[in-house]
Amino acid sequence: MDIIWTLKPFDELTPAELYALLRLRSEVFVVEQNCVFLDMDNKDQVSWHLMGWNGCTLVAECRLLPAGAAYAEPSIARVITSLSVRRTGIGRELMRRSLEAAHRLFRAVPLRIGAQYYLKSFYKSFGFQQAGGVYVEDGIEHIEMLRP
Repeated sequence: MDIIWTLKPFDELTPAELYALLRLRSEVFVVEQNCVFLDMDNKDQVSWHLMGWNGCTLVAECRLLPAGAAYAEPSIARVITSLSVRRTGIGRELMRRSLEAAHRLFRAVPLRIGAQYYLKSFYKSFGFQQAGGVYVEDGIEHIEMLRP
């Protein structure tokens, strides 16, 4: 699978790219995870969006937020892969590229994330450490994690 990666600030997203990323997030976070929540939280506009494309199909995406948008530190959020590409290494590639982009954009040290609890080991493998207790957000257990 040949994934083409793009990184854009919100203002440079085309309508088709914005539609694709909102659709993918809805497919996974709302439908697959059976979680009704308001995805459009007014943070996309200040974020950079890292997108992985397989042809015309968006299969991986996350947003990179500057310090102050979600936490005091810069953050990576809405990390997502399509069900069609899971277990292929795309998620690991997305995180690797996200960390590189965060460093280039924000000189990001440290980085803070709000991770779904079941993905704690995944994020730990990228150097994130638990930085607080478990909390429930939109009906799903989460933890804050910090990468020093």
